Amino acid sequence: MSITYEQLLQGNRDFVQKELDVDPEYFTKLAQGQSPEVLWIGCSDSRVPANQLTNTRPGEVFVHRNIANVCVHSDMNMLSVLDYAVNVLKVKHVIVAGHYGCGGVAAAMGNNQHGLIDNWLRHIKDVYRLHAHQLDLISDPRERANKLVELNVIEGVFNLCKTTIIQNAWKERTDLMVHGWVVDISTGLIEDLKVSCNSSENLGKVFALS
Repeated sequence: MSITYEQLLQGNRDFVQKELDVDPEYFTKLAQGQSPEVLWIGCSDSRVPANQLTNTRPGEVFVHRNIANVCVHSDMNMLSVLDYAVNVLKVKHVIVAGHYGCGGVAAAMGNNQHGLIDNWLRHIKDVYRLHAHQLDLISDPRERANKLVELNVIEGVFNLCKTTIIQNAWKERTDLMVHGWVVDISTGLIEDLKVSCNSSENLGKVFALS
C-alpha cells in the first residue's frame, strides 16, 4: 500500500489530536526535555521501529540506526550518539538490535557490487571472516544468514564494550549494561542473545584501559 505525502501530514495531525484527547498537556510536558534510560542501536530497516517493538513512548528510548546495525570504532556518528546517551542522558541500557531477514547482511554475504554501500558492508564481511569456520558449516543459506545476523550483533556488543566511552563509564557507574537482541520480523518478537555485559572483565588485556 502506497502512502502519499499528504497522508503523512494528515497522519501527524491525527497523532497529535489522539494524544491531546488523552492528555491536553502531553506535548507541553514532552517539550520540557528527555530522560530515556535506553539507547537503541538498530537497523535502518523500516520494519523494526524501536518504540513500537518495545511498546515504549516518545522520550523513553534514544535511537541510532544505520544499515545492518553496524557498530564500529570509526563511525563518529554512532560514537557521538553513544557518548551523548551514556555521559549526558545517563542511559542504563545500550541495546544493539539486529533482525532476521536483514538486507544488509544478505548483501554482505554475496559477491555482487551495490555501490557506495559496499564499503559499509565490508564491516559485516569482516564478521563473516572472523566466524567463517562456523558459518561455512551451515548448508542452508537462510540459516547461515540468520546466524550472521546474530554474530553481527554479538560483535557489535563487543565493539561497544571496547570503546573508551563505555569503559570509562563503567569506572564511574555500576548501572550501565550493553545488550544484544535480534528481532524476528515474522513474529514481532525479540530474542535476547544472552550476551549482556556490565564490565570490561572479559574483553582481554589488550583492551584494558588504565
